[in-house]
Amino acid sequence: MEFGRVTTPFGRRPMTLGMLANQLSTREKAPVRSIDKWKLFRALCEARKAVGISDRSLAVLNALLSFYPKTELSEENGLVVFPSNSQLSLRTHGMADTTLRRHLAALIDAGLIFRKDSPNGKRYARKGRGGVISDAFGFSIAPLLSRADEIQRLAAEAITARQLAKQLKEQISLCRRDIAKLIETALSEGIAGDWAELQLQFDALSHSLPKAPLTQEIATLLETLDTFRDRIVKCLETHINLSNESGTDSHIGGHIQSSDINPISESERDMATVAKAPSPAINRRNLSRANSFPLDLVLQACPEIRMYGPAGGILSWKDLIVAGHVVRSTFAVSPAAYQRACEVMGQENTATVIACILERAPQISSPGGYLRDLTQKAEAGAFSPGPMLMALLRARGNDAKLAA
Repeated sequence: MEFGRVTTPFGRRPMTLGMLANQLSTREKAPVRSIDKWKLFRALCEARKAVGISDRSLAVLNALLSFYPKTELSEENGLVVFPSNSQLSLRTHGMADTTLRRHLAALIDAGLIFRKDSPNGKRYARKGRGGVISDAFGFSIAPLLSRADEIQRLAAEAITARQLAKQLKEQISLCRRDIAKLIETALSEGIAGDWAELQLQFDALSHSLPKAPLTQEIATLLETLDTFRDRIVKCLETHINLSNESGTDSHIGGHIQSSDINPISESERDMATVAKAPSPAINRRNLSRANSFPLDLVLQACPEIRMYGPAGGILSWKDLIVAGHVVRSTFAVSPAAYQRACEVMGQENTATVIACILERAPQISSPGGYLRDLTQKAEAGAFSPGPMLMALLRARGNDAKLAA
């Protein structure tokens, strides 16, 4: 009876306590049933990480099982297979002898098989009358049968964990898509908020999972992304509610007050003086929201803004608004100051002013305070981006003449 014996290795191979423990455990768990060897093998493939066995070792076990003459594993049919190493190599697609020995040892260490060595170390079977095998020496697969219940339980747990991980990854993909599109919407609409910083945080979260994450790591990331998405949705919801309550931009402007007063340098005052006079072609009442200059003119006067556009370029007013928002974050202009400027001047004019500020950045000590000052002048009908653009164009023309 295979479940009642304890055997020791042949020759110089030592007997270890681990080998003895595996054999004793097999004897204690002696089953009284049979099981389909290939169903059990497939279950072991599912549970291989929990059992601690590699795919190459499973290939060797598959070869060993192929030498078992019956489909059903049972003690009554005998549980010892006795192929030579050359035969095993053929059924493992030419596995090298040293590699084969290593994986056989791994199967023994994992408690899935044990050696039943003959007196001379050879693998063979002794047949009695009628050709029935009376004794066999080789590899006993009794441990595999004794652990059938455990292996099937581990396989079920592995399948459940894999399905859960798949569902979590699907939810992460959906959450990532939501966040990316919400941030894109906020940037394209010019909504106040530190969207550039949020984009950086989102990128870091998206690449935070290791190559082979645990289920708990996936669940933790999903929870973090859910919170991140809720934060963005609330910000956009607040903007929508304020827009619905205000009705018009002028109504919003009459109720928002700025308490952030920043000192204006002489250079800023000079620039504001140049830009103070409104263009004759613009009606003074609609001065703050008029847009009487083409995008090409803005880009000619303010070429530095191009590098902040989507994909490193600006092809439309929408791109300029996005670039202006990025520059706003870079200059640490407060969301309140930016929002106020958009309410008074409109998104396009605000983006134009920020592009002008970027051109004069070395001479402007407080971009946020300067934008607030221009916003107040625009609200009073005393500022238009037109003269500011003309001043920058003239300065660029003079620089070109000096260079020539």
